[in-house]
Amino acid sequence: MNEAAVIDFHTHSFLSDGELVPAELARRCLVSGYSVLGMADHVDHGTLPDVLRQLRAAASALNGHMDGLCLLPGVEITHVPPALIGDLVKQARDLGASHVVVHGETPVEPVAPGTNRAAIEAGADILAHPGILSEKDAELAAEKGVHVELSGRGGHSLGNGLVAALARRYGFKLVINSDGHAPGDYLTPARRRLIALGAGLSEEEYAAVLADAARLADVFKKRL
Repeated sequence: MNEAAVIDFHTHSFLSDGELVPAELARRCLVSGYSVLGMADHVDHGTLPDVLRQLRAAASALNGHMDGLCLLPGVEITHVPPALIGDLVKQARDLGASHVVVHGETPVEPVAPGTNRAAIEAGADILAHPGILSEKDAELAAEKGVHVELSGRGGHSLGNGLVAALARRYGFKLVINSDGHAPGDYLTPARRRLIALGAGLSEEEYAAVLADAARLADVFKKRL
């Protein structure tokens, strides 16, 4: 199939635990074949205002100067107690986040049980790498329109097969993201395809995920 340019809503800069300033992150992703770069640095209640302000400033300065690459300033709510996630999703949107990602219950980090459900109930845009995903939460994600991530990151990607199977069963939307932190992490069209097919998607399902990512990018752009 003819591979589309990469749309990736989940990367990290030096503003959290990534290795690169936003400008270098953008340049490296542009060279890798990106058309849309979602920056989603880790935040909690203490860091959200400053991190998002800096990401918004970087995106505002760089957009229009990156050979057509669109930068989206989002956040990833990370290891926040489930009872507080809804409040933080609202704060992020009020402060101008293009998109809100929540760090899901991955099999390789001690994320609090109930985080997936709290993120879905709050209407977060993307539930990131939830290798531990219940059928009830999968059903709710479909009802709420929350996208669930197939991850390109080692460890977090261990649950991709389960996520893909639950998406087929319950009908929630998938998105393929790198969760990139450093050079070598970012997607290429070929790597993105391997993640999708390795998770068990058919070629037709993969094509549908790509089409939906383009639609979702338009939604996020309109929030800026």
